[in-house]
Amino acid sequence: MNSIRHSDDNIDEQIRKNRKSLANITIFGPDRCPMRNQEFMITQTNHQFLFGTTGYSIIQAEGSLNGEGKEQANSKVAKLVNLFNYVTLPFYWGRYEPVRGESKPDILMEAARWCVNRNIVVKGHPLCWHTVTADWLLQMSNSEILQTQIRRIQREVTTFHGLIDSWDVINEAVIMPVFDKYDNGITRICKELGRIQMIRIMFEAAREANPNAILLINDFDVSPAYDILIEGCLEAGIEIDVIGIQSHMHQGYWGVEKTKQVLEQFSRFNLPIHFTETNLVSGRLMPAEIVDLNDYQVDDWPSTPEGEDRQAQEAVTHFKTLMAHPLVKGITWWDFFDGGWLNAPAGLLRKDGSSKPAYDELLRLVKGEWWLTPTHFCTDEKGELQFSGFLGNYELSYDGNKYPFSLDVMGENSVVIHIGYN
Repeated sequence: MNSIRHSDDNIDEQIRKNRKSLANITIFGPDRCPMRNQEFMITQTNHQFLFGTTGYSIIQAEGSLNGEGKEQANSKVAKLVNLFNYVTLPFYWGRYEPVRGESKPDILMEAARWCVNRNIVVKGHPLCWHTVTADWLLQMSNSEILQTQIRRIQREVTTFHGLIDSWDVINEAVIMPVFDKYDNGITRICKELGRIQMIRIMFEAAREANPNAILLINDFDVSPAYDILIEGCLEAGIEIDVIGIQSHMHQGYWGVEKTKQVLEQFSRFNLPIHFTETNLVSGRLMPAEIVDLNDYQVDDWPSTPEGEDRQAQEAVTHFKTLMAHPLVKGITWWDFFDGGWLNAPAGLLRKDGSSKPAYDELLRLVKGEWWLTPTHFCTDEKGELQFSGFLGNYELSYDGNKYPFSLDVMGENSVVIHIGYN
């Protein structure tokens, strides 16, 4: 398909206003004097904004999931690295520790190291959730379940400290104490403790294990119930670093107005917002009458050409709407390729690893419209140059050497670079 044309000048202006900064760079030469009227090349190397996806492709590349061929898995990983700088790795308790005392950290440790070595930020998901939790908790009393959950948090956060310093601490707490599809240990203790006390205990355990970690609360419920819960947590003194919002759009794109309404609703807390689980299907839409998306179980849910064009259009609009809002700091696409959660055609890649139009269009945004490609600049009589760039990491090239710097804050960033000496 032809590249999508973006005609909303207002939203593009908001993106520039909220994401770009002015760089004032002064360059000194080996003689410690300003390098006047010299040409340099500047290249962007990363975004400060977190463009993310799930990390299952990385696990596959290690030959540890689904028995997928190494070549195809590596192709998926190459496309992942080209677009994303943020990965969510799965810590579902029931799979991570299917037998009590027999956890499986090695695969995730290798995947986390792989990401960190490529300057990809890693988040662990989730530390506490009533779904896909450990069945063996049901053999315990509530007090034993609570202490085991606390130890689980402390173990994971401590073990992965330095590799994973961002965590979804508690997932879907709004529904947690009233969840009635099946018995589980986490719902039992949440029902006894109440949501706010439950959240407090989990956040305090994670904070104690890694005081510098970025800790998120995460939920699919964007009704006032989630808003009220966050308000109660903050009033109770719970230190929430980021508000996580899921936007699984299997039943159709939210649209700009709903997205803006959700943003306005949660912006009153003035906390960073991550859209932690975002997707759009490229096939038929899930029936509107389905309440719990997990109830829609189908063997075949194909991607279609028409659906792929729709997905691409809507993905671009959704990303641009979120990028225009100053509190949104990250977007995670869930999943990266088709056939993941619910067997849905919600990936940016097809099952064979080929790119969909949505992948191509998002790549054009992230590494095109929102990226400084290698560009030549000349210093003035003071050895200075200026440019406007998205917050993130850059490098200046001169005479075969590279000098990294970053734009960290909105407004103006003053950078001094010394060529040829420390």
